Amino acid sequence: MPKLQQNQRCMDPGTLGTFVEEFTSQLTSVGHTRLTVANYGDAARHFAEWLRLSDILLADIDDVVIARFARHRCKCSGNRQHHRLSAKYVRRARRFVRFLVDRGVARAVTPNVPPVNQRVAEFQDWLRHHRGLSERTVDRHGRMIIKLLAGLGDDPTRYDAECVRQVILTEARRSSRAYIKTMAMALRGYLRFLAAHGMCRPGLDQAMPTVPQWRLSALPRYLPSPDIERLITSCDLTKAHGVRDRAILLLLARLGLRAGDILGMRLDDVAWDEGTLRVRGKGRREVRLPLPQDAGDALLDYLEQARPLVDEARIFLRSSAPFRPFAGSCAISDVVRLALKRAGITDAPSRGANLLRHSAATAMLRAGATLDAIGAVLRHRSTDTTTHYAKVDVAMLRQIAQPWPGAVSC
Repeated sequence: MPKLQQNQRCMDPGTLGTFVEEFTSQLTSVGHTRLTVANYGDAARHFAEWLRLSDILLADIDDVVIARFARHRCKCSGNRQHHRLSAKYVRRARRFVRFLVDRGVARAVTPNVPPVNQRVAEFQDWLRHHRGLSERTVDRHGRMIIKLLAGLGDDPTRYDAECVRQVILTEARRSSRAYIKTMAMALRGYLRFLAAHGMCRPGLDQAMPTVPQWRLSALPRYLPSPDIERLITSCDLTKAHGVRDRAILLLLARLGLRAGDILGMRLDDVAWDEGTLRVRGKGRREVRLPLPQDAGDALLDYLEQARPLVDEARIFLRSSAPFRPFAGSCAISDVVRLALKRAGITDAPSRGANLLRHSAATAMLRAGATLDAIGAVLRHRSTDTTTHYAKVDVAMLRQIAQPWPGAVSC
């Protein structure tokens, strides 16, 4: 008899046995494999038996109890005596606890989170509602301000130009220029927020030291068109994730979308009759872009053949159970990274979703599109950002380049 079945027979979940069965049935219904369901069931039975042997009531389950389970010297039934429980095994037990909470037989476990500075929390709300920043940016700015408060202090009325400058200069000694520029941006926004609410003297944002860095000095990172096509054809269309990844790659390569655009794309964003796609960009701006034929066909193939049948508004989902949207933009960049590996492209200048965005802009420029048209497709707020791509138009640059003066005497 397999060891897993022996564990299931020996472990006694007691009164929670019915809930363990319901738990495993729910996992099966959302598409988990038999092995995954068995592993989760094993952890659930183990946790239930440990609760019984430890005389712990369901109402007493919290993070402390789960931590005790994670490090207990196991003498429960089955073959786990004196074995250390892995973090993965404990996460399975924690998911069983969430199931019990959803069933109303256990109280919600409150995660241990660090205390939040109330003023910083209000600043983050201001960024969401008045600046339209993404949650990722809001969270990053909040963390940076918390870090700077150690040097600034908690009383904004005492902030002055010297204090503001010194806290940035101190951080500049131990951080990169790019990081300091972002930190300075966060602090500048925080000072404007404080001034707007009368919590500090106005104009302190003008005291921020300038972080020297050549803006748009590097060449755009892009792939030539043949390599883009190799990426797209590298997807295995016999598998669901291959059909999905091809649709993602085509949208990135043809429309120059950001990873966040793909992540948040919803079923009602596609107007099939009009052949357009609604894109929600930075600052909560929405635009309608024409949907190229090959990208539209790939998207339709995914929706009809490979997308899991679940009640979820977002288009792109994980290909393994539980079928839910991607956790973050990094997952979209992973699609590009894996496609580069499959296609055997080892000299790519970068390996994220932005690589295809830059490649799309470069391809449009070389096809004769104007900078204004490229800026409209890429949704640039500043024309300076779009002119960055003009540096790759070598033919035009040759026409305006001046001869090198050489050894001309003064």
